[in-house]
Amino acid sequence: MTETSMKTFGPVAGALAAGALILSLASAAHATPSSYPTKPIRIIVGYQAGGPTDLTARLLASKLQARLGQPVIVENKVGAGSNIASDYVASAPPDGYTLLLAAAPITMTKYLYKGLKFDVLKSFEPIANVMTAPAVLAVSTRLPAHDLRSLIALAKKKPGTLTFGSTGAGGSQHLAGELLKQRAGIDMLHVPYKGASAALTDLMAGTVDMVFMTSMSALPTLKSGNPRAIAVASKKRMPQMPQLPTMEEAGLPGFEADSWNGLLAPAGTPKEVLDRLNAEVNKALASPDVRDTLVSQGAIVVGGSREQFRQYLVEEVDRWGKVFQTVQISVQ
Repeated sequence: MTETSMKTFGPVAGALAAGALILSLASAAHATPSSYPTKPIRIIVGYQAGGPTDLTARLLASKLQARLGQPVIVENKVGAGSNIASDYVASAPPDGYTLLLAAAPITMTKYLYKGLKFDVLKSFEPIANVMTAPAVLAVSTRLPAHDLRSLIALAKKKPGTLTFGSTGAGGSQHLAGELLKQRAGIDMLHVPYKGASAALTDLMAGTVDMVFMTSMSALPTLKSGNPRAIAVASKKRMPQMPQLPTMEEAGLPGFEADSWNGLLAPAGTPKEVLDRLNAEVNKALASPDVRDTLVSQGAIVVGGSREQFRQYLVEEVDRWGKVFQTVQISVQ
């Protein structure tokens, strides 16, 4: 073919090729959600390997992999209070191949950190709430308080002298303690620790008076009687400790402070993909082995619709926002 003939037919061929490409892309875009997934899926975790969120992610990933027919890989991106992982997923392509197993602190970050690029209610699409792990209010056995009412009475009798420990300023345990102060009208001293084990050691020794402990990480200890568990911060009693009253039953209506794990996708992910993932997560959570594993660790299996999870996130952001209105906490 001569240079002249190439110039003559080039535009025609180019137009045909461009048209074919547009049709191909349109067809692919239309087909992608219905054929999902066609490649490995990543679940990003903002916490260290071996921790409660990581273990939940790996348990869920194994079930989803079997059901979806594609590898589901857990990746740990630790740092900045899980913000590195959250920002990574918020910035990922909204195609259903990069997901976040979020935890309770994601609903508090907007109040703790300035200049974040993501917002839990705007940057993500909810898939499903996987599980909750209620906070259990535990007190030192040296403290003359065997229920919530006597604890509150003691705190009011000695304002500013009782102490509550946590795993650090701005964490779930700290905010649960601040919520107790706010709702009960009491004054207590916050004692931050570098980890849950250090806080537990001092609680058992009587060095600190109370700690809101996560049921998933401390169930055997809570069942031992030292420290003394006096109430669970959830709507319903824990099946693992049915004798333990809720905070509402113990005297503080509407008091809830759960740790939780839920699956999120980047905003803009196709609805068909989100619905498929929601259905598969619910099927995975209905598996007896998954339920038994989570329950044995102190968790409560949740599941449910995407809209239910969205509403839960809205309520959590609102709940902790009210706490931050009364206490100055910043992590920078």
